[in-house]
Parts: sequence; structure tokens; C-alpha cells
Amino acid sequence: MKRLLPLYAFFTFTLLYAPLAVMALFSFNDSKFMRWTGFSTRWYGALLDDRRLQDALWDTVIIGAGTTFLSVALGTLIALPLTRVTFRGRKLYNTLVSLPLMIPDIALGIALLMFFTAVSAPLGRTTIIIAQSTFGLSYAALVIAARLEGFDRSLEEAALDLGATPWQTFWRVTFPLIRPGLIAAALLCFTLSFDDFVITYFTTGPGTSTIPVEIYGMVKKGISPKINALSTLLVAASLALLLASLRFTRPPLTGGTR
Repeated sequence: MKRLLPLYAFFTFTLLYAPLAVMALFSFNDSKFMRWTGFSTRWYGALLDDRRLQDALWDTVIIGAGTTFLSVALGTLIALPLTRVTFRGRKLYNTLVSLPLMIPDIALGIALLMFFTAVSAPLGRTTIIIAQSTFGLSYAALVIAARLEGFDRSLEEAALDLGATPWQTFWRVTFPLIRPGLIAAALLCFTLSFDDFVITYFTTGPGTSTIPVEIYGMVKKGISPKINALSTLLVAASLALLLASLRFTRPPLTGGTR
């Protein structure tokens, strides 16, 4: 059985990454069609000349930054009771925090669109940030809670015994120790925002677009190497952000060292 494990791994990773490899390969194809005619970077150059994509990238970055800030701020406030307070209904509280992760994106997108319509909120960057934060804060809360689980509470108690106020204790003791978790949560939330299509599609408005929405509009006109180039850059950026977030998800060391 052990001898078959490399074969299983080979087929599994081929299934996962072969489509991405083909997409990346044809992003360097000189031809517009799915027929290899030679190596070229012309399609990456074409992206630099596309003003519409540049505007979409700017919107994507602004929305990602707003979503990240809101998700991490609210996620921190949500994570603290999960790890530090014992109360009736704690399991229900934990379930409600995780629930947005289990709701289908299309159902959540429709619900958010109906909500914004009901309150007469103009669709645009603000509604997208709020919509993406509904699931971003759940991811942030779980990542930060995992960091807090291994936190040495005696360090806070020592600071309080030495005369520090609760606010000083948080900023000088708690915050530095959970900072890697906050950074990991921020990188993860930005990645999720950067890649989101379904919820963004339902909550966007005229004059606002993101890279995934632009790709969808381009695909309806037919697959081209330009789309392959843009998608390849999108995958590379997402991979870089995820790898960076993994750097900060290691559990904290207890005691006085890290």
C-alpha cells in the first residue's frame, strides 16, 4: 500500500494543479487561439495598457483593504469571548460565528443584495466591503482565536499586578503576542476579498468593479491569452498572500519567549 502512495499523490496533485499549469502556459502563447505558436509576453503587456483593468485593480485593492480592516477589527472582538469567557450559549455563539462560512455564497449574496435594497443603500465599494466582511470576520475570528488559545494569561496577570491598566496591558502585552495572528488573519481576509466573485457580483454597482468581476465579463466574450495572463497573475498574488499568512499562523510559545 505504501508503494502506491507516491502514485496517489501524483494523480492528486495533477488533478489539482494541471489546469493552473495549462492556463499559465498558454498565457505566454503568441497566438490568440488554443494552439501553441511560440513564446511571447505580449498579453502581459496588453494588461498594462488596459485602463479598465487598472481601474478594477484599484477598486479591488481599496475594497480588499477596507474588508481586511473591518474583518480583523470585528474578528478580534469576536475571538476574545470565544477563548476567554465561559457563558451560557457559548456553543451557540461559536456556531453563529462560523455560520457564514457554511452558507452558500450565492445565497449569502442574494440575501445581502435584498438587505441593501431594503435599506436603500447605494451599491458600490461600501456595500461590497460590508458584504465581504460578513464572511471575512468569521475567518479572522477563527484565526485569531487559534492564536489566543495558546496565549499565556499569566503574562497579563503579571502586568496588572505591576500596576499596568487593562488598556496598557492589552497594548504592551496582549497585542504584541497575538500580532502574528492578526497579520495572518489580515493576509487571509485580503486574499479572500481579492478572489471573491459571487458576493461581489451581487453587491456591486455602476462604476465599481473588481478583477474577478472583470474576468467574468471578459470570459463571456471568449477565452483569450489576455484572460490567461490576468488569471495567472491573480493566482500568483493569491498564492503569495497565502504563503505569507502561513508564516504567521505558528502557535505562540508560552512563558517569556517566542
